[in-house]
Amino acid sequence: MHIADVTMFHAPASGGVRTYLQAKHRIFNRDAGLRTSLLVPGAEHDILGDHHYLPAMKLPLGQSYRFPLRARPWRDALVDLAPDLIEAGDPYVTAWAALNAGKHLGVPVVGFYHSDLPRLMGDRFGNTVRRRLERYVVNLYSRFDSVLAPSQSMADRLYSLGLKRVRVQPLGVDLDTFHPSKRHPELRQRLGLDNHSRLLIFVGRYSREKNIDVLLATMERLGSPYHMLLMGPGMPHKVPSNVTVVDRCVGTHEVARALASSDAMLHAGTRETFGLIAQEAMASGIPVIGARAGALIENIPLGAGILCTPLAPQAMADATEALFANDAAASGRYARRYVERYFDWDKVMGKLLNHYEELIDIGHGAQRRYG
Repeated sequence: MHIADVTMFHAPASGGVRTYLQAKHRIFNRDAGLRTSLLVPGAEHDILGDHHYLPAMKLPLGQSYRFPLRARPWRDALVDLAPDLIEAGDPYVTAWAALNAGKHLGVPVVGFYHSDLPRLMGDRFGNTVRRRLERYVVNLYSRFDSVLAPSQSMADRLYSLGLKRVRVQPLGVDLDTFHPSKRHPELRQRLGLDNHSRLLIFVGRYSREKNIDVLLATMERLGSPYHMLLMGPGMPHKVPSNVTVVDRCVGTHEVARALASSDAMLHAGTRETFGLIAQEAMASGIPVIGARAGALIENIPLGAGILCTPLAPQAMADATEALFANDAAASGRYARRYVERYFDWDKVMGKLLNHYEELIDIGHGAQRRYG
């Protein structure tokens, strides 16, 4: 079986989509009967192993993302790869190219709805834009043989728009990389923290939906002995005295050490479609204090952290103090066990592969009937 992924959401500073694709290709490539190809934008046409790059325009202020302008080269590249199944990982030009290539090849095409485009753009530009984008999403995703959503909340959102062939496909966590054993006391020493300090952390890109301002306001209310490590490109530098900023793209192993060396994660995001960084924190053995919104509701269970009123710094500060008034370390241990049970990449990808096989079998059956 040959599976081809295509997306523009693949850049050095990109997050969950890139992590998902890397895990998929790593796990599937262990099987001699599976072949994977990844088609993504680059500075020029290039091939590195199973990674195929087509030139695309670099977006200004786009964290190294590149945006394809013409579908035809992407469609032709997919046709040349001749996969048995294509998965499109964004709702833009490459998605239409994937549909056209799938029709030409007679193979199933899957659309993975990683982000809620209408809501994200609606937050910025208003309800008129949101409604237009909802119509666009329905027009595009109704054409796929299957639509994957990373959480039940996102699947329900697609159902509410009238889409039918939707399947919940959660992401996973690298349980070896994100592990409590990565804890390193040197991090606290560098931050000048003593044994009584409570180190909180958030890692991600600076964007409106992450609500970094809520995290900063929460830290102002908490004061000592709480300290926050804020890591990721574009993070603000005007912060309370109990906040340390690492304003750059941070490597996976550095993130893993920082998570395991912290006491809890603060996550104020309200538009999370999965919340991968929260799962990585839980895998690292720390609980999560998060907004009661989006996928955080279903992916942070009772006992692995506390959810609070969204966009409310005082509520988040109260939740943080409540967590540490009890046994935060025990919550972290439960969080680790929960992720081990439900979000192991091998288990996640096994279920995805079963779905791919079903789609290909259905396609072959249709060809036998109508070919």
